[in-house]
Parts: sequence; structure tokens; C-alpha cells
Amino acid sequence: MVADIAVLGAGPAGLAAAVAAHRAGARVTLVDSASRVGGQYWRHRDGAEPAGLRPFTDVPLDFRAGHAIWHVERTDDGFTTHTSAGEVLSRKVIVATGAYDRQVPFPGWTLPGVFTAGGAQALLKGHGVVAGDRVVVAGTGPFLLPVAAGLARAGARVLGVFEAGSPLGFTRRPAAVLRNPGKLAEGAGYLRVLRKRRIPFHTRQTVVAAHGDDQVRAVTVATLDRDWHVVSHRELECDTVAVGYGFTPQLEIPLQLGCATHLDLDGSLVATADDRQRASVPDVFLAGEVCGIGGVQLSLVEGELAGRHAAGAEPDARVLRRRAALRAFAAAMHRTYPVPPGWQTWLADDTLVCRCEEVSAATIRRSIVDLGATDPRAVKLVARPGMGLCQGRVCGYATACLVSRPVTADGLRGMATRPIAQPVTLGELARQHVEER
Repeated sequence: MVADIAVLGAGPAGLAAAVAAHRAGARVTLVDSASRVGGQYWRHRDGAEPAGLRPFTDVPLDFRAGHAIWHVERTDDGFTTHTSAGEVLSRKVIVATGAYDRQVPFPGWTLPGVFTAGGAQALLKGHGVVAGDRVVVAGTGPFLLPVAAGLARAGARVLGVFEAGSPLGFTRRPAAVLRNPGKLAEGAGYLRVLRKRRIPFHTRQTVVAAHGDDQVRAVTVATLDRDWHVVSHRELECDTVAVGYGFTPQLEIPLQLGCATHLDLDGSLVATADDRQRASVPDVFLAGEVCGIGGVQLSLVEGELAGRHAAGAEPDARVLRRRAALRAFAAAMHRTYPVPPGWQTWLADDTLVCRCEEVSAATIRRSIVDLGATDPRAVKLVARPGMGLCQGRVCGYATACLVSRPVTADGLRGMATRPIAQPVTLGELARQHVEER
């Protein structure tokens, strides 16, 4: 069967898009690699479905679980979405593939016990596993607060939240904050949890090194200036570190389809969407974090708009106003929590930037000076960062930053373009070929 619309990704944006398109009368197929809907935001254990997910699970949708998307191509009749479990045919596609943790390397970041903030949260949400006993949460951005609060509620001893920036930047953008009172209430709720459990919240401080042999045993916590150069430092014993520096939109599918991209305020490469959530390619729509990091509420609103527009229906004007308010808050957030280039001064020569291929900071720098690699893709070809299993998802941002200051859209695009979006075995391809015959 050829669907009217294939929605790629079953997180908040994809679910909102699929439900909106379905209610507008379109035949919708929802595709995701996971076994159930919800994405990273609504990741949960059996029998613990989040309340916010229930309005979407009550809608009868053609959900293709366990379909990891590795390529999408344009055809004469629309689109063919190639997955690990077969092809999905559709006349239009809505790309809502979300984002993953943006990582900034530092000495010791590859030690067992050092997690991304999202990874620590995913363990807790999906499996009920607390990452460690004595936890340090560090990085920048409001996502640190729910991670710390969740770990504390689950029984971890959170030794502190170390925010490299400062939330006081929001005071310079009061209009964006006042238009989103729910954001204020959410942040205040997390801070109440920290205060109740006596978890200190430090600004202009972060983890710049982790120490240990077979496991992290301590971290160096540094006080930073506004450009993130180290002013002073101290050691803090711990057994777990959860580090987050924002998110990277997952753009493999938009780039495969030739969609236009641009550099967002947070330094991320994002797909360009118009006011109707349309990409630059006909019949391709975008929703959620692929077109900019803005939180779950913005993802839901953009998903609803993408679904209705893709189905040929007009949205309610109130939804448009809500999107404008949430985008204003996202812009204020990005300006409040930048990632200045000073983090590069934390790196020792032997600090691994690409952990898959074991490429150090010194190797990347030598490829620029000695081998004449002038852009991230050239560095990737001569020094191999981004050539391992993750294909640059982990090290792509850091590599692009080390090569060019400031980081550019072209540089990030060179590290993000992947003809195969997810690992797929030759056996899976062979089985699909036999089935097609």
C-alpha cells in the first residue's frame, strides 16, 4: 500500500504530525526503529507509559515498529523509505527524526562512568537503571536540570550541577520568557528538587577532565571566564559524570533528500523549513528538532503544523501564535547558553576527539598544519575522524570546531552527510532483494 504520508520518527514531533495528518483524512504510516512510540523524550519501561503520551496512543495509526531507516529516495510516484525491515512507499514524507547529544571532548571523557546527559537519562527512563552512586552533572543548558533531578529522585547522590554558562542571560530577553510561563514553572520545579535534596547548582563552572584507570574516580571542576578559559580548578571525587552541551539535529534523511540547511543560533546545522514546515524539496515536510532545538512543546506544535499542511488542511491560528512564542524562547535559550570556543583549550594533545578511530586532538591539528587539510571533510579523509561506527555523530561537531573558527554550515554539512543513515548489514539488504524479486 502507498501511504499518503510517511512520518519518519515516532517521538513527540512525529506523533503530533501523524495524528494531525490522520485526523485531516490522510493515510499515514509512522516509521521508527524503536519497538514503541515516544522517542527519547517519552522513553519508558513496560507498564509506565507517560501521561503525555496517552492522547497519541489512543489514535489508530499504521505504526511500523523496528524499522530503522537507512535511506530515503525520491521516485516518480513519491518516496521510498528503505528500512531494516523493508520498504515504505508514500506520496509525501514528514521528517521528524529528532536529535542526539552534542558532545564536547575533554581529557578522560572516554573513561567508563562518563555518560552523556541524555544517555544517563535514557538508562533511567528506559530501564530504571541509575548510572552511578556519586554523580556529577555538568555542561551547559537547561537539560542539565531534569537529568540531575531525575537521578536524585532515583536515589543517586548528585554532588552538584556545574553549568558552564549562566541562566542570567534570560533576564536580557524578558519578552521571550514571559510569553512562555510554563517554561518558568518547569525550571522552578527542577530547582525545587535540587534545593530539597541540597544539590548545589554552580554557574560558570564545568568538568574539564575526568580521572581514573578502569573507571572514573574523580573530575577536575574548573571555574571559567565568559569565553570558557579556565580561571581556577579543583578536584572532586565521584564515580559517574553526566555531561551535556546541547543537542545535534539528526539530519541524515534531509541531507539525503537534498534539503537546504543552515547554521542555527546554537551553532548546530539544521534543516530549513518555511512557515508551513515545508523543506526546500517538494512534498518533504520537517518537524521538531531537525529544524532547530527548541524543546518538546515546540516539537509538538511543529509536528501538528507539518501534519496538517502535508494533509492539505489549514491549522488553527492559535497554533501559529504558539509556535512563534516557543521559537522566541528557543532563540533566547540559544543566546543564553552558547558554546564558546574556549573548550578547545581544555584538550591535551592525546585527548581523543574521535573515539571510534582513536583520533587525538594533536592528530587533527597536524592534519591541518602538516597535510594542508583546510575543511572538516578533508580532515576526515586524511586523519579519519568520523570514519568509524558512529560516522561522525559523536565527533563531527568537535572536529568541525577544531578545523574552523567560527564553525560553518559547510563544515558541519561535510561531517553530517551520510548516504546510509543507519548501519545495515549485507544480509538484511540481500533478504530485502530476495523478497522484492
